[in-house]
Amino acid sequence: MNEVASVIFAAGRGSRMVGFEGNKTLLPLRPNLSSIYEGGSPLLLEVLNNLPRGPRGIVIHHRAEDVRRATEHLSRISYLFQPVTNGTGGALLASRPFLESCLQDQVIITMGDVPLIRATTYRQLVSMLHGHDLVLLAFSPRDRGQYGMLEMEGDRPLRIVEWKYWKDWEPERQKRLEGCNAGVYAVRRKALLPYLDRMAARPHLVQKQKGAQWVTIEEYFLTDVLEWMAEDGLSIGVLYASEEEVMGVDSPEALQMAQHLHGARPENRG
Repeated sequence: MNEVASVIFAAGRGSRMVGFEGNKTLLPLRPNLSSIYEGGSPLLLEVLNNLPRGPRGIVIHHRAEDVRRATEHLSRISYLFQPVTNGTGGALLASRPFLESCLQDQVIITMGDVPLIRATTYRQLVSMLHGHDLVLLAFSPRDRGQYGMLEMEGDRPLRIVEWKYWKDWEPERQKRLEGCNAGVYAVRRKALLPYLDRMAARPHLVQKQKGAQWVTIEEYFLTDVLEWMAEDGLSIGVLYASEEEVMGVDSPEALQMAQHLHGARPENRG
């Protein structure tokens, strides 16, 4: 396989990790006996170990120096500071200098808190770029819950629709929702770059509670790129993985589950 450029989002704090103040991607997959928040094998390093060879751009913000120290022993790492945590699209915009400077046309976009995605899955995503401009990783959930869902037209992805919208659709239209977005993509760099200007010019106004007040902030959604590419007739593919493999660590319960699943893999026993 040719070299692949990778962008890893690692800017977040993890607001649901009660009692943990560090960067969420540095939480351990091998906890010690005193706390699930302490131990070895950080989530981010597991992600980096499973990515294909090539340059990596890590998007940082919260406890940025901690991320640097945890990864400074690795080669070909670029650190991309995201001034404001303004969505996945904002993280992608922060990676723009890296994407414009790298030579590789195949790019993986992933997150630092999805440590169970195997190296073979990343390789499959990239291999599908031989026939597509963008490939997204998806899964079929046991319970749709409040996931963002992939709306399909036959075998062609159209867009990713958030729960607050699709929950009110008619049952017939809901049948077009065939999978959940895992938030991980492979994309051709030359196909992606023209959409960054469009994203920068089209922020979403989102209301969020800060303390006792509600404020309106601008956020950018990476999922917009898929919809724009589909509208423009570019080829989009979907690769399915298991729900366990693509799980994100966004709560203490999810961290414990990830630690259990990681430890249960044959290569990690002992």
